[in-house]
Amino acid sequence: MSDQATVSDIFRRALAIRQSNANASYKDIQSQLVTEFGGKPFPLTAFLTIPEYDNVAPEEDWTAGLPVVLRGIQTEDWKELTHGIIISLEQVENYPKESGREDDPQKEWRNRHKGIAEAEEINLNKWMPDELLAMAKKNVSS
Repeated sequence: MSDQATVSDIFRRALAIRQSNANASYKDIQSQLVTEFGGKPFPLTAFLTIPEYDNVAPEEDWTAGLPVVLRGIQTEDWKELTHGIIISLEQVENYPKESGREDDPQKEWRNRHKGIAEAEEINLNKWMPDELLAMAKKNVSS
């Protein structure tokens, strides 16, 4: 078994530290990560992602720290790498507290279709033949 962790492994470890000590500061979590992972091989940049958070928080939140993680890998600096992990952890933790889940139907502002519905209707009516438009509307409503 390789002792080369992935970015996801390190992120999950940060979550586990948080779960075991909810009062730990981000600085304490980062310090523990550096202690645990320092001296080990750096993660491969090919796996620079935290895919399990795709449906928990918007991509711009959970990926917030990845450029810093990448810089840490490139410069072989565990403090920099773990700083990026902490940025993503903070974003993932704060998102549900501040705005609820991204897929929450009560969050009308997350309805991306709302702002374009009228323009979409005009364009469909202008460019799509009536029979195709009827078929498309039938498929969408069913």
